[in-house]
Amino acid sequence: MSKDILEKGAIVQRDKETYAIAPHIPGGIIDPATLRKIADVAEKYNAKVLKLTSAQRIAIVGIRPEDIDNAWKDLGMSPGHAIGMCVRSVKICPGTTFCKRGQQDSVGVGLKLDERYHGYQLPWKFKMGVSGCVNSCAEPWIKDIGLIGTSKGWRVVVGGCAGAKPRIAQVLAENLNDEEAIDLVDRIINYYKAHAKKQRLGEFIEEIGFERFKSEVLGS
Repeated sequence: MSKDILEKGAIVQRDKETYAIAPHIPGGIIDPATLRKIADVAEKYNAKVLKLTSAQRIAIVGIRPEDIDNAWKDLGMSPGHAIGMCVRSVKICPGTTFCKRGQQDSVGVGLKLDERYHGYQLPWKFKMGVSGCVNSCAEPWIKDIGLIGTSKGWRVVVGGCAGAKPRIAQVLAENLNDEEAIDLVDRIINYYKAHAKKQRLGEFIEEIGFERFKSEVLGS
């Protein structure tokens, strides 16, 4: 039976014969030329379909195993880390860059977090969501770390996830500026990496207790 090919960012499909590859598109923001390139590669290698993913990528589905390397070469793009024990994605809403409801710069902060952490190895899979307002379009409440913009700054929430055992995140801090929010994300990830086992952040927080986690991460 075929398996995912982690080092090539290739995910085996239901037919057990073909693969999906998903180039990294930070924040789901893409220019027309790159969009055309993805379509051209899909056509060249007879992909079955292009799929918009929940992580704001475009998956090229139905690539034959012998075509994976050449498809990546033609794309000239980095793989999106859709598999593996790492930071899988930083989901980003339009924020103050594009959206009339934006309260904070989710695109600016989200892209900084993506550049710093996408693919970063951790004890278990890890997801982040950055939303520029409380409408929470980037689903921060069901991410390991979520940032939510308000008129007073960033609200940082932790421990959320979807999946078989969904969790709503808990509020860790509020009213942070951009630098403070990014610094807090750094501290959360470093603490999690240093102390957690093979478990999602929410499970780790539940194990040690939220108040202890909050105290040690915030240093209070």
